[in-house]
Parts: sequence; structure tokens; C-alpha cells
Amino acid sequence: MGEQENDLDLATLNDDELVQQMHDDLYDGLAEEIDTAVRILLDREWQPYDILTKALVEGMRIVGVDFRDGILFVPEVLMSANSMKAGMKILKPLLAETGAPKMGKMLIGTVKGDIHDIGKNLVAMMMEGAGFDVVDIGINNPVEKYLEAIEEHQPDILGMSALLTTTMPYMKVVIDALVEKGIRSDIEVFVGGAPLNEAFAESIGADAYCRDAAMAVETAKEMMSRRQGSASAAMAGSG
Repeated sequence: MGEQENDLDLATLNDDELVQQMHDDLYDGLAEEIDTAVRILLDREWQPYDILTKALVEGMRIVGVDFRDGILFVPEVLMSANSMKAGMKILKPLLAETGAPKMGKMLIGTVKGDIHDIGKNLVAMMMEGAGFDVVDIGINNPVEKYLEAIEEHQPDILGMSALLTTTMPYMKVVIDALVEKGIRSDIEVFVGGAPLNEAFAESIGADAYCRDAAMAVETAKEMMSRRQGSASAAMAGSG
């Protein structure tokens, strides 16, 4: 009975109220409500891309800010991210059909010898929440696995994570391999994990050190707008 009432409630809201309610439901990690609300907006002939950006991405942006400021913690953010996924499940095929603009693509994985994945999963979910395409290659990845995945998926960003001081140096092995293959300049390398810091990231030649998932999203957005800016400048120059 409760669910019935809930559906009726959502359907009686106007568009602005419904989007506001979706932000609240994402914040509270209510996956069923997000699923229902996405379907309601589609029935009202909203474009999939508008639902993604105005309702889901904006809702996750609010979650990201409160996570960064210590108001929300990992368990809550994982619940929010799962709710986002419920909405994305409906939108993904529709977005593919409509050829909606993509933020960019990120390949992410924990390095060889390291099996920690909570931080990595959180970054992957938050990046998806920000509208990025994310390819997650899991844990314990040798350099070959990164190179194969980069070749296959052609990402804009490579994210590597390590939680042990003993596995941190392996990040440099991967970066050196990118240099050797001549593809280092094609890809932005983000590194993160509890024992890392800015100085370490610089010493191994990474492009950015991301302290947490919210920062990874902010850095990725900045980087992509810079890339797109220089790409359009190059186009204008050649035209």
C-alpha cells in the first residue's frame, strides 16, 4: 500500500518539484523512487539527457559537496550512487540512441598487488554520477591489463588507486609504460588512495592527485573542459 501512495505522490508533482524531490531522494539513497521519477519524466516527454543532467547529475553534485565537507560518509554516498544507477539503467540505452554529449571516458583500476576497492568504486560511481563513461577493470591490475584496456576503450582519463605503501610505486611502472608506448600525452593520469599525496603524484609523473571521489570529479570536469577548449581552438586554427 505504501508504495502505491508514493507513486501517486511523485506523479502529482510538477516538473520542478519532481526534480527537486529526485535530488532529495538521491541524497537519501532511495533507488525505487528514482526509478519511478525517471519514468514519470520520460512519460512527460523529457529528453533523457535533461533527466541525466538536471535531476541525476545535479543531485549527485549535491551529494559530492556534502561528502567532501564531511556531512555525508561513504555508506550514504554508496547508497546515493546505487540510486543513481537505478536511474541510469533506464537512461543508458536511451542516451546511446539519442547520441547525447558525453562528459568523457575514464578507465579505472587498483594496481597490481592491491585488492582494495572501496575508494575506487566510490570514484567510479561518482564519476558516472557526473555523466562520465566509466570502465572499471577491478583490482590487482598488472601493467599489461592497463595497456590492453586503454587500447580497447581509448579513455580520456586513467585512474589508478593504491591503498598500500608497498603497491604505490607500481603506479610509476604503468606511467613509464605509457611513455614507452608513446601514448602518455593522449591520456590524463589521476592517482589516489590513502597513503598518496601531491608530492608523490608529481614524482611519478601523474597529472593529478585526487584526495577523494569528490575531488576526482571536480578535477576530471576541469580537465575535460580544458581539453575540449584546446581541441576547439585547434579546430578554429586549422579552419
